[in-house]
Amino acid sequence: MSVVSVAELELADWRRQVNELYAAIRNAESPEAGHATWRAGRDTLFRTHPQSSLPPGDPLRDTGLPYWPYDPSLRFELPLLPAADRATDRSTDPAAAPEQMAVPTGGDEVTDLVRIGRVELPEPFGAGLDVWWLAQYGGGLFLPLRDGTAGNGSYGGGRYLLDTAKGADLGGSDTTLTIDLNFLYHPSCRYSPEWVCPLAPPGNTISAAIRAGERMP
Repeated sequence: MSVVSVAELELADWRRQVNELYAAIRNAESPEAGHATWRAGRDTLFRTHPQSSLPPGDPLRDTGLPYWPYDPSLRFELPLLPAADRATDRSTDPAAAPEQMAVPTGGDEVTDLVRIGRVELPEPFGAGLDVWWLAQYGGGLFLPLRDGTAGNGSYGGGRYLLDTAKGADLGGSDTTLTIDLNFLYHPSCRYSPEWVCPLAPPGNTISAAIRAGERMP
């Protein structure tokens, strides 16, 4: 078996295990129990899997990834709202073409996104976040977030909440999304420059500090 095919099978297995992990989270007896399952599962993957983005010998392989404590007040079931144009508010115009964006992922690479709507975080945040559809990987919901902890508590490029093409899916319905800020996690490029990842665009950047989810050591 070639080196390339081995790497591809390893990546397929990583995504398979992430999908299974999030399925267990959605089926957990409580959000807190799901969060504990998520933490344990991610620690195992990052410590043992050949596709881990943690470099060999990284102390986080032994200690586990650091998180803020679970806060049940940061879990919401939010409707997917129209994607209002930030300049002219075309959200009520059915003829308006959806916004598309090529987001830098590092180096010369980009990821193509289509903005499909937004969610409004309630107070104390009182901020909207764009919801994107990935043009790659056969499509999938993508919700990155760069908050007031970026660079001082969390990774400066932001964190991810949903990336359903790769299994990170907290659930919802045909009109809503489950938004649990306790499940914010760092992209792989936070751990190693060998990985590239789309960072949060302006419509996914808020000034409020969200001290939940994965944090810096």
